[in-house]
Amino acid sequence: MAVDVNMVEAKKTSELVKPVATTTAKETGIKEAQWQDFLGNLKDEFSKISWTKPDELKTYTKIVVIGTFCFGMGIYLMDLIIQGTLNTLNALVHLITG
Repeated sequence: MAVDVNMVEAKKTSELVKPVATTTAKETGIKEAQWQDFLGNLKDEFSKISWTKPDELKTYTKIVVIGTFCFGMGIYLMDLIIQGTLNTLNALVHLITG
């Protein structure tokens, strides 16, 4: 069984590696006037937003905090009930099996 191996000679190039160029606004096609238009439009859009008034925000915050507390207490009480039930069942099983 014979295998032919052809050697490929790598050609050397005389070109130097070009440094990586950073892109500027001119190269990307974005002009300063376009940025000013964009920022102006952004400012206009922010003025259209209906922001929450401080009194409403305080009320909503209180509602969330109280709701979270009540929900957490509900979970805690359910845990106590389940734990008490399981402990009672465990005690009954120990009494029965003796």
